Amino acid sequence: MKNEQVIKKKKAIPTSQAHVPIAEIKNDTVVLKDGTLRAVLMVSSINFGLLNEEEQDAIISSYVSFLNSLDHPLQICIQSRELNIGPYLDGLKERRDNIENELLKTQMSDYISFINETVTMRNVTSKQFYVVIPYDPMTNKKKGFWSRLSDALNPINLIRLKEDAFKRRKAELDSRVRLVASGIAGMNLEVVRLDTQALIELYYSTYNPDIAKSQMLPPTDYMRVEM
Repeated sequence: MKNEQVIKKKKAIPTSQAHVPIAEIKNDTVVLKDGTLRAVLMVSSINFGLLNEEEQDAIISSYVSFLNSLDHPLQICIQSRELNIGPYLDGLKERRDNIENELLKTQMSDYISFINETVTMRNVTSKQFYVVIPYDPMTNKKKGFWSRLSDALNPINLIRLKEDAFKRRKAELDSRVRLVASGIAGMNLEVVRLDTQALIELYYSTYNPDIAKSQMLPPTDYMRVEM
């Protein structure tokens, strides 16, 4: 009797992409694998401590009113990253190379070295403030219970939304974005919605902080994504 050779199948190792909840990014909107949508606003900051008491009370009052006007959740994120001065230094080097006066060229070189060493040694970081606005069909009070339940029981069908479903949900999300942006502007803060290119760069640098420093992403027009 011949010994039967048993071949054990190796378990498929999931790729890193399987752990990323994002299905796609398009039309200034993040589509997650569960069919929910996200919009991201970048918000400016103010030095609250430098304001007088009256100004502080006004901002606090506006913030309370803003929170009370919401009927959906929000996510506020603060992202600290090492300051990237590469493009700035490249611009300075280009200007230095066009200087004919040797003394000015030497002074420009010293200035470039000083800026580079200062940022490197002191580990200078920059902070960005983001507000993430979600849209989940299950929390949409305008839809009936059975319609929302049907969406929840069919998550596979939601991974890639049909264009008409995406447009409907994006319209609801855009409405939320306008209300949130208006409330934030009421606190004397500047707010801008990240477009598709900015969203891709944000998530790319978030999931690949080390690679993003040396490998910049091309514009979306030159990207080709294979699923």
